[in-house]
Amino acid sequence: MATYEYRCLDCGSFEIHLPIGTATAVCDCPVCHFPAPRVFSAPYLNQVPTGVTTALAREEQGREAPEVVTSLPPGRRRPPPEHPALRRLPRP
Repeated sequence: MATYEYRCLDCGSFEIHLPIGTATAVCDCPVCHFPAPRVFSAPYLNQVPTGVTTALAREEQGREAPEVVTSLPPGRRRPPPEHPALRRLPRP
């Protein structure tokens, strides 16, 4: 079953679940029964996790007004992880 979205001019958007490939270009609105045209939209955008939504909003805001960093964040600097094969290399 696939989800198809239709938009009624009076009532707004609604979804219908039908077998794949059986959706028509126009469907009757379940509320007012007037014909509503089919709308093509990206799937499952209303089910995006909150963390992803927050990250996307922050990224979009950064396009217009990027955050300027003037110093390193506080904290201890850790050395990069050492690969075991690097131990066998000669040291200067």
